[in-house]
Amino acid sequence: MKKTLSIVLAVVFLLSFSACGNKDTDMVAELGLNAETKEATEYTVEVNSAVYSSLDFNDKTEYEFATKGLIDAPEELELKDAEGNVIWSQKAYSFVDNYEKCPDTVNPSLWENTKNNHAYGLFEVCENIYQVRGYDMANLTLIKGDTGWIIFDPLMSVECTQAAMQLVEKNFGKLPVKAVVISHPHVDHYGGIKGVITDEQVADGTLSLDEQLASGFIPIIVPEHFTEHAVSENLYAGKGMGRRASYQYGVFLEQSETGKMAMGIGMGQSTGMVSFIKPTYEIKKTGETYVVDGVEMEFQMTPGTEAPAEMNIWFPEMKVLWVAENCTATLHNLYTLRGAQIRDGNAWAKYITEAIALYGNDVQITFQSHNWPHWGNDIVNDYLADTAAVYKFINDQTLTYINQGYTSDEISNMIKLPDELAKNWYTRQYYGTVEHNSKAVYQKYMGWYDANPVNLNPLEPSESAKKWVEYLGDTNEVLRKAKADFDKGEYQWVAEVTNVLVYADPENKAARLLCADALEQLGYQAESGTWRNAYLSAALELRSGNAAQKGTNAKSDGSVLKNMTAAMIFDYVAILLDKDAISNENFKINIVIAETQEKILLHFNNGALLQYANINSDDADLTVTCPYKALALFVQNDMDKINSAMKLEGDASKLELIVDNLNQFDPSGNAKFNIVEP
Repeated sequence: MKKTLSIVLAVVFLLSFSACGNKDTDMVAELGLNAETKEATEYTVEVNSAVYSSLDFNDKTEYEFATKGLIDAPEELELKDAEGNVIWSQKAYSFVDNYEKCPDTVNPSLWENTKNNHAYGLFEVCENIYQVRGYDMANLTLIKGDTGWIIFDPLMSVECTQAAMQLVEKNFGKLPVKAVVISHPHVDHYGGIKGVITDEQVADGTLSLDEQLASGFIPIIVPEHFTEHAVSENLYAGKGMGRRASYQYGVFLEQSETGKMAMGIGMGQSTGMVSFIKPTYEIKKTGETYVVDGVEMEFQMTPGTEAPAEMNIWFPEMKVLWVAENCTATLHNLYTLRGAQIRDGNAWAKYITEAIALYGNDVQITFQSHNWPHWGNDIVNDYLADTAAVYKFINDQTLTYINQGYTSDEISNMIKLPDELAKNWYTRQYYGTVEHNSKAVYQKYMGWYDANPVNLNPLEPSESAKKWVEYLGDTNEVLRKAKADFDKGEYQWVAEVTNVLVYADPENKAARLLCADALEQLGYQAESGTWRNAYLSAALELRSGNAAQKGTNAKSDGSVLKNMTAAMIFDYVAILLDKDAISNENFKINIVIAETQEKILLHFNNGALLQYANINSDDADLTVTCPYKALALFVQNDMDKINSAMKLEGDASKLELIVDNLNQFDPSGNAKFNIVEP
């Protein structure tokens, strides 16, 4: 009898398991789901068609400016690295030229921006000022001095910069580089620097700028605090930002009418080699004026705008204003989706109006590190004032709503630009959006907390999702309702509810596919290229799995790490460190830099790493003396190299303990964590 009962129970178990195994497959079939890319639904077509009535598509001013002054461009542009991998391609966007009208799967406004950003080559801004545009996300800008080039913002990838310089040299011959100016510390503005100069050509940073210029070596001129922000924004949180950037820039998407388009400040992110050379001179205050190779430049400091350290430059003899990334012919980000410090919309507006007050009467041209210049005093002043007004409005209206008691999500669904500001092509939401910029203002002033105590410490998303599914009951019925809402065009809600199901059970194929379909339609409707990329990247990974596991991001030559100060390196050590593993340890290590005798005391205090500048301790467990260049070894997890490059006096096992536990992520590889699923 027991044997018979065991057989019956086994059969029931197997039948139950089989039924569960087929359950999800049955729902996929029942709802008509699949992993294929879809066309635009009737609701998406309706949303996109409505854009034509809200904007003047007969106004081609921005396209005329985007194409004005073209000197030369290759018929096709596709750049590869040494291994033959494509790292940048305008050729991939050639499909844009094949359409007489915008396809239904693209917001028509974003389509116009994509056509403008597809204009690439060497352009003349005015006499002696040139730009190579469309060779990377940013522009390579060159000003011709008496004897050579002053180069501004040398792109993100070395290979892209080299290709841009080849185009310049084809048309102007080979001229020496007299100075490099970098407007702010985002990687797309400095990463290609070794495509124009080498470490050996760089001036001595201990000299004044005039002395550097007279030395025959090349100064690298940046705004104050450039290096610390280049490190903090691009290294301290670099792995997390890099993975998130793959969504923002659509790194794993194909370029097509159902895939990646432009994203406001260019076509996207190149994936070549990123380099860094330590700057030699920092501009500290507005009004500093220098003559570089016969070109007079007056600097305007704009900290806390598009970057924590940034600057505009006025060229009085030419009546031209370089506005860095403070004006970009699109609405920019007060918060960028990849993650970064919140930007101050009020300060951003203030510095633009300061530029108008300083230079507005005389300026004839503005040019910048993304997109195209603007010509004519009236046009330039309107361009500057309208850009300032957009950031000021978002800042002030968000604060108005905050003081009326509204929360971040409520405000982002309420706030709208005034019609007169919204209709300008050069302030459209191709990169930033009014919605997520309002959330940035809320974050700046109010933080993450909405004052509802329920949200003080909510459950981890997967645990919360499992409880929702438990309370919802029949998951299949939820999916049926979600599919019905999808068929009514309610894509945001469908994405939300099905993503809860995915977090509760990542193997729920029907939930994954329906969530992907909803996100895809949201992507097709998005005017913002970054929102489109994020929606479509999530759809891709829900259908096909984590793309970062097999995709390629930009690479680094390690020069940022080599140029960090000692304090920065040990801050990075603390980030890499398995703090739980040393949570019961309490010891001190003296560091002495051999060349300068600089002293640093490291106190490993029960998981926390405390730094003390300019002192050593008599009761330290270990003293390490090493040359500055050897400091990078601390994050490379290699005691053999440390032992050969450093002098260790005391208990070396303390250092070995730290090095063995620098294992919380791989500092040399790309992050591959999930985003749209647990």
